[in-house]
Amino acid sequence: METPYDLAVIGGGVNGAAIARDAAGRGLSVLLLERGDLAQGTSSASTKLIHGGLRYLEHREFALVSEALHEREILWRQAPHIVWPMRFVLPIVPEGRPWWMLRTGLWLYDRIGGRKTLPATARVPLKGRMGLQAQIARGYEYSDCWVDDARLVVLLARDATDRGAEVRTRCPVTRMGREGHLWRIDAGGEVFHAAMTVNAAGPQVGQVMDAAHSPLPGLLRKVRGSHIVVPRLHDDPRALFLQLPDGRICFAIPWQYAFTLIGTTDSEEGADADPPQASEAEIEYLLAAANGYFRRQVTRQDVVWTYAGVRLLADDGSGKPEAATRGYRFELDRGPDHHSAPLLSVLGGKITTHRTLAEAALERLGITDNAGWTASAPLPGGDFTPDGLDEADNLAPLEHEILAQAQHLSRPTAHRLARAYGTEALGFVRADMGRHFGQGFTDAELDHLMGREWAMTADDVLWRRSKLGLWFSAEEKAALKAAMGERDT
Repeated sequence: METPYDLAVIGGGVNGAAIARDAAGRGLSVLLLERGDLAQGTSSASTKLIHGGLRYLEHREFALVSEALHEREILWRQAPHIVWPMRFVLPIVPEGRPWWMLRTGLWLYDRIGGRKTLPATARVPLKGRMGLQAQIARGYEYSDCWVDDARLVVLLARDATDRGAEVRTRCPVTRMGREGHLWRIDAGGEVFHAAMTVNAAGPQVGQVMDAAHSPLPGLLRKVRGSHIVVPRLHDDPRALFLQLPDGRICFAIPWQYAFTLIGTTDSEEGADADPPQASEAEIEYLLAAANGYFRRQVTRQDVVWTYAGVRLLADDGSGKPEAATRGYRFELDRGPDHHSAPLLSVLGGKITTHRTLAEAALERLGITDNAGWTASAPLPGGDFTPDGLDEADNLAPLEHEILAQAQHLSRPTAHRLARAYGTEALGFVRADMGRHFGQGFTDAELDHLMGREWAMTADDVLWRRSKLGLWFSAEEKAALKAAMGERDT
C-alpha cells in the first residue's frame, strides 16, 4: 500500500480548496479529489461578492454577518488582483424597506465587521443618475468587495499544491470505506488511503456520505440561485442593491467591462438538476427586477448568458428559501465505535467565509497547530499591496510591466492579464506569446492554464479560468478546442 495521506478532501469548490490549502500549510500531506473541474459547480455560480450579507441582518444572523465582514479586507489583501472594493447603491423606493430601517441596518453593517479601509455608508442623490428611472430620487451607498469566484478557487488549489498538496481533477469518488484506521477511497480508477477525510462536495455531500455509509443529517435543503447577464445598463462603476416588490432583493453589478450581472434568485424547484440551469420563470423575474429600476428596459432577447448554482444549506426550519441560513455546520462521523478514521462533512457556507470555515473544519478534526496562518499569506499572484481603493490604479504598475515584456499586447489585454493573474502574469508574458486565438488570448496563456491551473477543456478556459466565452466566436472556440486536443461537437 502506498503511503497514506494525512487528509483527503473530496470536492474542489471553494470550501474544499480552502481546507486543502490550510491543511497543507500546516504541514499535513493532503489529497484533493474533484469529480470535474475546479469550481465547476456552485463556486463558479455565485453573485461574485465578498460581502457580509446586508439582508442577513433581517434574519438576525449577526454572528455570520460579523464574521463575513471581518473577512472582506483580509481577502482583499490576500488577492488584490481578483478581489477589489466596490461601492453599492441602495435606492429608497416606496415598495421597499423604510429609509430609517435601511439607515439603521447600514449603521450596524459599518460597525460590526472591523472595517478599516473601506469607506463608510453615505447618502447619495439619484435623480437621473446610474441609468435609474427619474422617480428614484435618493438612496444610500455602502462598501463591500467583488471577487472572481472561479479564479479564487483555482488560486486556493494552486497555493495548496505549492505547499505540497496533490490535486486531482476529473477524479470522481466511486467507493469509500474504512480499512483499519484509514479511509480507503476509490477514485478515478485508483485507490487512495487517508487518515482523515473531509467531505466538501457541496450539493453532492449526501452522495459522498451514502458512499461512505455515514449517517445522513436530518435537515438539508438545496436552493438554486440563478443569474442573468445583459448588456451594460449604466456606465457608473458602482453596483446596485435592488429591493423587489415581493420583499426579496437582487443585485445589478457592472461586470466584465461591457455587461451587467443581475441576480440572484432563491428556488428549491429543480435544485436536483445536474447541472442546474436558470428557469425561464427566474429569467423573467430578474428581467422584471431590472426593468423596475432602470430607464433602459431589457427583454429576453437581451440576455447574453445565464448561469445557476445550487447551494446545500443547513436547514434551520425557515419557511422561505431566501431566509435559510448561509452559515455552515459540520457533521463528524468517527464510526460506530467513535474511534475510527474520521469523516467530516461540510454543510452550508458562503464564499466570503471560506477561510474561517477551513480553520473551523481543521479544528473540529483536532488540528490546531499553526492555526490562522492563512490570514496573512497572499494567494498566487497577490504578492503586491493595493495602493488605495481604485482597482485600475492598483493594477496600473503591473500592466506597465506586462507591456514592457510584451509590447505587442493591447492595453485592455494587459489589464485583463493583470486582473486575472496578478504578478504571476510576468512568468508567462513574453515577446513571442505564440498563436493568438482571439480576444488577446495566446498560446503562452493557454500553456500556463494547462500546465499550472488544471485547465483541460475549452469551457475550463473560457468560463472558469476567464470569462472570454462572452466574446469568443464559434470559430475561435473551435480553434481553442483543437489546440487543447478536444473534439468540437
